[in-house]
Amino acid sequence: MEGKSRDPDSEDLELPFQSHLVELRDRLLRIVLAVLVVFIILVPFSNQLFTALSGPLTAYLPEGNSMIAIEVASPFLIPFKMTLVLALFLAMPFVLYQVWAFVAPGLYRHERRLVVPLLVSSTLLFYAGAAFAYFVVFPLVFQFFTATAPEGVSVMTDISRYLDFVLTLFFAFGIAFEVPVATVLLVLTGLITPESLRKKRPYVFVGAFVVGMLLTPPDVISQTLLAVPIWLLFELGVFFSARIKTTISERNQDESTTGDADYRPMTDSEMEAEMDGIEAAEKNNSTTSRKDN
Repeated sequence: MEGKSRDPDSEDLELPFQSHLVELRDRLLRIVLAVLVVFIILVPFSNQLFTALSGPLTAYLPEGNSMIAIEVASPFLIPFKMTLVLALFLAMPFVLYQVWAFVAPGLYRHERRLVVPLLVSSTLLFYAGAAFAYFVVFPLVFQFFTATAPEGVSVMTDISRYLDFVLTLFFAFGIAFEVPVATVLLVLTGLITPESLRKKRPYVFVGAFVVGMLLTPPDVISQTLLAVPIWLLFELGVFFSARIKTTISERNQDESTTGDADYRPMTDSEMEAEMDGIEAAEKNNSTTSRKDN
């Protein structure tokens, strides 16, 4: 009984694809394991961590008032949920490193030099945005809310609603603080120039307040506290993108004068000629091996 013939080209294509899937699975397992380890370490302190998280609100509650739990399982589930989010938050550098390790082999050398600073700066800016929300925004917002409560109304916030509120602000400010990284990426990819960004300052200023209105609760204080940093970080991103672009252009000029030009992507015709050469070399090698056999 004759066996079925298999195409060697299809096998060659399947092996790299399967190896990429295996590597992706391993990276994801490492990420899940890292978050799980941090979570297990933090679980015994979940109640203390939630007390620290609720500090900006409880500091301004009227005397005799406290936070409440409406749902039966809220006293257990809410600190548990908060600890899980915190574990992911703390493990984010390791998560980004795993993403970088998976993508790096497919990047050129000049792209790797840019990706590492961008990953580090984006992580630090996200943490800075969350810290700004906790230490600056929360005290001002909660002081305003508790002070404006009508007479006869007791401010007793549900812990579930409070957690949703603060997580929204954490991620809103963390993402908003990524504006410099986004600005630099837009300039480096050639989609926009620093000069055109400077001309769009009035629109960015108005757009910052629109974003603040959409990402924050419906109050003027939190909207302003988000919009102003977005605008300032935009100016910071324009400044650094102009400096980086000038540095890259100067380096390219130096390399062109010394004969070491910067990387230039191949055109379609060059790519086709390169592939034809590779195929011809493979055919010659297979023909030679058959003659030797």
